[in-house]
Amino acid sequence: MSSKSKIYLIRRESFSSAHRLHSNHLSDEENLRIYSKCNNLYGHGHNYVLEVTVVGNIDGKTGMVMNISDLKYLLAEYVLNILDHKNIDLDVEYFRRNHVISTTENVAIFIWNQINDVINQQYKNVRLYEIKLYETDKNIVVYRGEEDS
Repeated sequence: MSSKSKIYLIRRESFSSAHRLHSNHLSDEENLRIYSKCNNLYGHGHNYVLEVTVVGNIDGKTGMVMNISDLKYLLAEYVLNILDHKNIDLDVEYFRRNHVISTTENVAIFIWNQINDVINQQYKNVRLYEIKLYETDKNIVVYRGEEDS
């Protein structure tokens, strides 16, 4: 197979986290109306499923786009160790310090930001393509690092 073959490599992980959907820019009544039961004062939890996709060409020497063990390590070090069995709003500095609402959309962007630069610095022929985050079987967010237009 040609080393010019573009391949999408996907690693799936899961983690459990708690959070509360609440905006300091809204009144308590607006928060309750918008976020409903997800605005519970004591939060609620999810068993998230994360799919991280990288894209690159097959290395002629290894036959791989990227060693899947390396991707597994990066996700453990920069994502799972930070989010798994944590309260996102209280335990994750990015959300706590910046008062970022811990929606699945914002968690997906956080994950992207955690690993994108590391992949770019360590792997010349591989780039992060997509973060797919399943909050539930029916609620899924996809982020590809696009900048606002």
